Amino acid sequence: MLSGKHLIAGQWVAASNTFHSATVNNTDAEFSVGRVEDVNAAVEAAEAAFDVFGYSSRATRAGFLNQIADEIDALGDEITAVGCAETGLPEARLIGERGRTTGQLRLFAQHILAGDYLDRRYDEALPDRTPLPRPDLRMMQRPIGPVAVFGASNFPLAFSTAGGDTAAALAAGCPVVVKGHSAHPGTGELVAQAIDKAIKICGVPAGVFSLIQGGDRKVGSALVQHPLIKAVGFTGSLGGGRALFDLCAARPEPIPFFGELGSVNPMFVLPNKLDQDTEALASGWAQSLTMGAGQFCTNPGIAIVLEGEGCETFIEKASAALTQVQEQAMLTHGIADAYREGVAVFDQSGAQSVLRTKDAQGRQALPNLYRVAAREWLDKPSLHHEVFGPLGLVVVAESIEQMMALARQLEGQLTCTLHLSEADYDSARGLLPILERKAGRVLANAFPTGVEVCDTMVHGGPYPASTNFGATSVGTLSIRRFLRPVCYQNIPAQILPADLVG
Repeated sequence: MLSGKHLIAGQWVAASNTFHSATVNNTDAEFSVGRVEDVNAAVEAAEAAFDVFGYSSRATRAGFLNQIADEIDALGDEITAVGCAETGLPEARLIGERGRTTGQLRLFAQHILAGDYLDRRYDEALPDRTPLPRPDLRMMQRPIGPVAVFGASNFPLAFSTAGGDTAAALAAGCPVVVKGHSAHPGTGELVAQAIDKAIKICGVPAGVFSLIQGGDRKVGSALVQHPLIKAVGFTGSLGGGRALFDLCAARPEPIPFFGELGSVNPMFVLPNKLDQDTEALASGWAQSLTMGAGQFCTNPGIAIVLEGEGCETFIEKASAALTQVQEQAMLTHGIADAYREGVAVFDQSGAQSVLRTKDAQGRQALPNLYRVAAREWLDKPSLHHEVFGPLGLVVVAESIEQMMALARQLEGQLTCTLHLSEADYDSARGLLPILERKAGRVLANAFPTGVEVCDTMVHGGPYPASTNFGATSVGTLSIRRFLRPVCYQNIPAQILPADLVG
């Protein structure tokens, strides 16, 4: 059952002001609007909890993460039903995303038990060294303190209440305050119920987790500016993320803002591969482009193709495949409106419309396809930005050299893709060094939608894909965002952290 309340340090708290959660089946519910006083209470409880949780054993934290996963699974059918109603996403997608969410919680439990993330180092004392002796020096990674996490609109589970940011922070030993997304507050509350139950079963401090629902932008500003918050995890729009990033930087004590903000995820289709697999490439791109109504941060919005007969066939086949795609519900009315506005920008840009569907009503969306010459694309920054939804752009290049020039002009991306055959390797050798400077993940002969949760994954990239090019929001490496190295010099073994002794 949903209460419509915030969870603050083990207490379900209501506010007098409420907002409506708009569902696709018209079963709207009311949820409490977050307040600044809720932020203060949650963060202060998180700081108090850090004194215990931040110094708890890895086994304790691993058990807690596994228990959260078990409790989410126990609420699985209810989470799926509410998530589908709020987001319009299909049942199979919600079930799969729940599996990813619990899977990454369990992966972090395994990761911290192994201990490699601690990066322990030891330089033995050299008392007889001349001209100066060397002290006993030990180093390892330590948790930074309370972390703020912002739920994402397009992933109500895997990037939200108990998503990757929360899992990584808790694994590190950092209490978490989540600012829920108003697109799926019921889903967020159900997951918070699961975390609350795990807290009680495992006996960890109640302040280790709080959920404050949205409804007021002051909540987000107050959260990132609270002096006890030590880092922020965010997935969302460039405008909203940049505003919060600036607030973090302007604090008396600036803190890191780990924001994933947007990407067009360009694909470079090299000529020999295009000639070999034209139809498969076109249909695969159309499928990736429209998956989840195009509401994936790794949606491949741009395909760069050499002019010629293969290019024309590729565009024709992609358009035909997109024509078969039915209307899909977008996550919110606001996102659907923004998609239509993005299509209007393309209409006015001078890009040639290949497939211009009618503007669907309400939360529904249909795919659109455009083409433009590479030289025109280079001169039109309005075509460089992400349109969140099923919109594709084919950029037609005159030569491999022009492809490389276009690659150099790209802003930071989450992904860049090379579609190539062995006969394209010489061209790819010139492109790859450029693309690895532009993206956190470079793919060959695949589509970037679908992000593996594992040790090697990098889900981040140079700005504006993310605000910290050295970090990832997916995979076990993401725990490093919430740790810092501490060196212990001549500290007696009897008082060192247990993980550093031996």
